Amino acid sequence: MSDESPLIRSLRTAVAAAPDDVPLRLHLAEMLLAAGRADDAVAEAAVALQYAPADADARALMLRAMGLPPAGSAPAPAAPAPAAPAPPAPAPATPAAGPPAAPGFDWAAAEQELDGVVGPRFVAPSEDAEGARERPLTSEGTGEDGDAADSPWEVDAPGTVRLADVGGMQEVKDRLEAAFLAPMRNPELRKLYGKSLRGGLLLYGPPGCGKTFIARAVAGELGASFMSISLSDILDMWIGRSEKNVHDIFETARRQAPCVVFLDELDALGAKRSRTAHSGLRNVVNQLLTELDGVGSGAHEGVFVLAATNVPWDVDIALRRPGRLDRTLLVLPPDAAAREAILHYHLRERPIEAVDLGKLAKATEDFSGADLAHVCESAAETALLDSARTGTVRMIGMKDLLSAAKQIRPSSEPWFASARNVAMFANDGGMYDDLLAYLKKKRKL
Repeated sequence: MSDESPLIRSLRTAVAAAPDDVPLRLHLAEMLLAAGRADDAVAEAAVALQYAPADADARALMLRAMGLPPAGSAPAPAAPAPAAPAPPAPAPATPAAGPPAAPGFDWAAAEQELDGVVGPRFVAPSEDAEGARERPLTSEGTGEDGDAADSPWEVDAPGTVRLADVGGMQEVKDRLEAAFLAPMRNPELRKLYGKSLRGGLLLYGPPGCGKTFIARAVAGELGASFMSISLSDILDMWIGRSEKNVHDIFETARRQAPCVVFLDELDALGAKRSRTAHSGLRNVVNQLLTELDGVGSGAHEGVFVLAATNVPWDVDIALRRPGRLDRTLLVLPPDAAAREAILHYHLRERPIEAVDLGKLAKATEDFSGADLAHVCESAAETALLDSARTGTVRMIGMKDLLSAAKQIRPSSEPWFASARNVAMFANDGGMYDDLLAYLKKKRKL
């Protein structure tokens, strides 16, 4: 880099100090391209796309540096048939991942080459008639289970997601049906047996295993509207406003009844007051207790409360007393059937060839839904980079997927390491009996 101009060296120093400053990095890439250093410009544009995948300037700069026509460029008027617009060029995972695409690589022709590609895509064709194959259990935060409400007062209309759309996990479905859904669906039997609708359901387990998706499925089973509430929706800098927000949320749910109020990350919303130094958070817990006492009464008829947490042992014990969140359900990493459904979902629109979902599901035991999505993304990235380097498009195969699975460690392992001690030495009232049984089954004790 001794032949670099002082300006380029200064820009490199500035980019190193602020690596996520996309406009600054693109300015450096422009300078490199103007200096005839196209490869270095491609590398900088690739890093910019990592920080801002949808940045149109970064995509355009990448195409120019690679000598490709700009995305969406129109064909020449004299051409006998309109040419397909060139899609944005893919960005390598890191600047040092390898050389850019072969010069003159025709992405439009590559897309046509993939159009109507011969199969079979999967070794054993999945049963598309089953809802689990079309809408599997998805991970929290991957974006498959819908966007969270933008504000505490925005209510999602009754959705079409049902428990049948949850791949596998039959034990979870059976417990939901027995403990929560059956009494809701059968008012006459409920009246006969004096079953109260008071109380809510607490879902707990390792992150990324679909607690939010299950909550939406429960709302779908009840034909109810859905409100997803997190700590950021409630906290306010002004004294008394946070408690008012909690009250307004339940008032909105009452007006939209039947409605499911889903309290996400309950350990943040309802942390143990004995460990909370800030009085504002203690007041939020107190107000939440008051609102939960009203759920199931005449004033809150048709309002159902579900909550989710990764650390139930950090939730204030008063929230879990009878009449509030008194029923708990352990949501574990997806079983084999659920893993197949999740993998099918994430591979269904990708160029794959001879993928054995059963074998892949066995190789991903203990993976969460988020982990499985990452496996598919990593395998696709490997095939994409190979295609860009060689100039020949190839399919995603089992080798790519199995290699990606070997490189990824199940994200649930640290959670089980922490939960193990709690389940063994702090299992008051048998709340964690299900977790202990699972740990013994998996020989993790």
